[in-house]
Amino acid sequence: MSQSETQTRIKPTNQIKEPPMFRVIYLNDNTTSVEFVMESLVEFFNYTVDTAEAITNAIHESGSAVVAVLPYEIAEQKGIEVTVRARNSSYPLQIKLEPDQV
Repeated sequence: MSQSETQTRIKPTNQIKEPPMFRVIYLNDNTTSVEFVMESLVEFFNYTVDTAEAITNAIHESGSAVVAVLPYEIAEQKGIEVTVRARNSSYPLQIKLEPDQV
């Protein structure tokens, strides 16, 4: 008996997809303080105080605003962190995630 040699050829695939991006949207309400919204933007999204103030004003004037566009897992985590902090501070701030249409 003879042994046959088998060679396995592996074709590498270099097609790595970027993760889908999602918009983190703050919704305006009449209870959550401006200070809390600004602080959350600075703490969780690393905005400067001036940028956080501009975004907070946009949320107030438009009823909502996109505060970040991030990969889904990060967007979801940030949304949860801010929501937990809001509830612990007795604020009803709502955060919505939407797929980013590129």
